[in-house]
Amino acid sequence: MTRYRIDGMIVDTDRATAHWDEDTRFDGSNYISRATGSQWNHEELYRSRRGRYYVVHWSQWQGSTAHAEWVSLEEAARWLLSQDHDLPDDLADLAEEVME
Repeated sequence: MTRYRIDGMIVDTDRATAHWDEDTRFDGSNYISRATGSQWNHEELYRSRRGRYYVVHWSQWQGSTAHAEWVSLEEAARWLLSQDHDLPDDLADLAEEVME
């Protein structure tokens, strides 16, 4: 269980109704996050029980602290598509809005 405070609300990743990991690519030496472009910094997307989306940012850098932030439906759809995930039903209508 990991809990984060976002704008006065507490979110618990164990209570999320959906979770998506970032995609990675191998550069020949390291796995690089497609979400951040870094081998050290990472992101995961969650959908809360109330249907709100948030991104958890975390790092492998010693001394860093993970944090979470709310994202809009459009940002969640962009994040999912950029990581080669299919859009869930509640975001499917946004595909045309966020893709060219």
